[in-house]
Amino acid sequence: MAFDQSKFLARFVEEAREHCSRISAGLLDLERSSGDAETLNSLFRSAHTIKGSSRMMKLAAITELSHHMEDVLDAVRGGRVSLSPPLADILFRAVDALSAMLGKVAAGEQLGEAPKVLCDELTAAATASTSPVGSVGSVGSVGSVGLEAPKAAPAEPEAPVVATPAPLPEAPHVAPAAADDTRPAQPAAKAQQQTDYLRINSAKLDDLIRLMGEIVSEHGRFRRHVWRLREIERATERFMARLADSYGTQGGNSELAAAGAALHLSLRQAVRSMSDASLMQDHLVGDLQETSLKLRMLPLSTVFDTLRRSVRDLAREHGKEIDFVVDGGETELDRKIIERIGDPLIHMIRNALDHGLENPEERAAAGKSVKGTITLSAFYDGGCVTIALSDDGKGMSSERIREKALAKRLYDADTLGRMSRSEITNLIFLPGFSTSPIITDLSGRGVGMDVVRKNIVDDLKGAIIIETQEGKGTTFFLRLPLNLAVFPLFLVSVNGFACALPATSIAEMLSVRKGEIIEIVHKRAIRLREQIIPVEDLAAVLGLPRETEGEADERLLVIVRDGDEKLGLVVDEILGREEMVVKPLPAHMQNLRLVSGATIGEGNNIINVFHVPELFKQARELAEPARRQHAAAEERKATVLVVDDSINTREIEKSILEAYGYLVDTAGDGEEAFEKTRAEMYDLVITDVEMPRLDGFSLTERLRGDDRYRNVPIIIVTSREKDEDKRRGIMVGADAYIVKGAFDQSNLLETVKNLIG
Repeated sequence: MAFDQSKFLARFVEEAREHCSRISAGLLDLERSSGDAETLNSLFRSAHTIKGSSRMMKLAAITELSHHMEDVLDAVRGGRVSLSPPLADILFRAVDALSAMLGKVAAGEQLGEAPKVLCDELTAAATASTSPVGSVGSVGSVGSVGLEAPKAAPAEPEAPVVATPAPLPEAPHVAPAAADDTRPAQPAAKAQQQTDYLRINSAKLDDLIRLMGEIVSEHGRFRRHVWRLREIERATERFMARLADSYGTQGGNSELAAAGAALHLSLRQAVRSMSDASLMQDHLVGDLQETSLKLRMLPLSTVFDTLRRSVRDLAREHGKEIDFVVDGGETELDRKIIERIGDPLIHMIRNALDHGLENPEERAAAGKSVKGTITLSAFYDGGCVTIALSDDGKGMSSERIREKALAKRLYDADTLGRMSRSEITNLIFLPGFSTSPIITDLSGRGVGMDVVRKNIVDDLKGAIIIETQEGKGTTFFLRLPLNLAVFPLFLVSVNGFACALPATSIAEMLSVRKGEIIEIVHKRAIRLREQIIPVEDLAAVLGLPRETEGEADERLLVIVRDGDEKLGLVVDEILGREEMVVKPLPAHMQNLRLVSGATIGEGNNIINVFHVPELFKQARELAEPARRQHAAAEERKATVLVVDDSINTREIEKSILEAYGYLVDTAGDGEEAFEKTRAEMYDLVITDVEMPRLDGFSLTERLRGDDRYRNVPIIIVTSREKDEDKRRGIMVGADAYIVKGAFDQSNLLETVKNLIG
């Protein structure tokens, strides 16, 4: 099948425009309240995504401009530059220029080159500050550059998004053409054989889906009201029977009994009528929901097909041969979800190529086919859709991840030693975490997997499960809801409060006897099909007062999952499963990580929808208070040893690091540095290669042979830029390789921060 680039360009333009809008809105928010780390991270990710997507579409001008924007945003997020109004003006003009270029792409025009003056301003802005955070003078000089530049052309107005046309019943006559339909008129006979289409703005379709979701949610409350009326009708019948037994029909009681029976009959008939109406509404609302959602459902092939060319280009870029197998493209999902899974899939495929699949020589040595395989598939899974991305590469090393976490001081050795394999694997989703053997100017900076988790788990209320085996490969399972209009929720009761858990995160529910909950190393757990699952009271996790358990022997457990991990939550009652509209939290409550949204329950009560990954985090801290205390114990300043035979280079690197709070010691050559490491324990070593007595490669090799320095990060800063030198850096155990020709302050500080925080 031929590659239809126009279809992919249209999708790229649409997504890039959304990212530009996010950057503009985020910059406005930061001008009102600077220092919002999450907003800065979001802007950085948007610029990073535009850069990566445009690169795959061979739009060099957009790639160059977004790359410069990414550098500036990274400098702001890293605290190296302050977001002053003049600097914000430069970024706004860059967004305008990007929008203008996207308009040209949408119109089929040639882009030409990126605006050189604007790119130079962005470069100067990203590298201007050489003083600690808060220096007004340095940032002011950046802003002055931006004020002198000619303003970029304004963005072309964005065309309205046109929804996928929905077929209508065939008409016996020729329908008049839509006002915006520019197709030539067809003969009457031919037009009668065609299906009529109506162009609808996607915003109107979204409003329809939103109203449908409200109707479905309201119908669920109506069903609960009918159920309560049935209970009232049964209670009335029992009450009337007791009255008849107590007073009989003597002495005028017959008239009272007859009146009561008539009232009960009327109530029964009313309840039956409402029950019949509820059953009819079940069918109607179900058909409405299904038909409405079909209007916004698209096959996954719309995003899968765009990846084929991207994978081919990435494979050639990495010098690897692969077979890219796609299956299940006919599986349908809500368009709103499809629009947001493109970025995570690109990041995951890039990681599979860069870190997962071995080089041809390594695969041949391991007895594998020289050509690697990446498989992307999708299938329906219990009311959800699961997307599986697998490779037959080297898999993930739990020991390597543990070493990285220890080197970055995320946890101490004891805490990491107590973590399960799945907990260790899930560390790859932390911002800035990378399992790459070495950080270079091209890879290993840890941008990507945190984006995947945020999009899939936080935004789409899905789940990610990792299956990996060293030497065999890795598979990521993305479990997603079918749509974003209504979410399947399980309602539970805890200490008299109703709350909700996403159905996509629930593995199973069961009742266990009190004696089946065992104690393992001061933790409660159950054995379920040869698996040990930790157990916690949901009330305790939420910080609610524990109620006396009494003599009840049964416990209700809801088994939730986050990736490969499972956790049993003790609840008082399971109220049922409902499909409900989940509203986002208001702005002043966005910092409540435990709650992902809210819905309206019976009696207009607000029901909190919990964020399952945060429940796991709270449960771990409840079981192991040492984890919570670890972060406070690690607030000491990190120590760095800088090794270089050039006094000037040593002092430059020392001043840069000290300006950002690191304690720095220096050495003139590898031998002096090795002697210092015998007497002092450093958190990081930065070394040159060409030095007298002992070169940097040999120093790194010696330190890796020392048990104390086996996991200490080492950065090589050298003028050697050949691939064989970088490979040797990997072989001797370096964690990062920076070429002096491309050296700048932000590059060094970013690398240090990635390695030790």
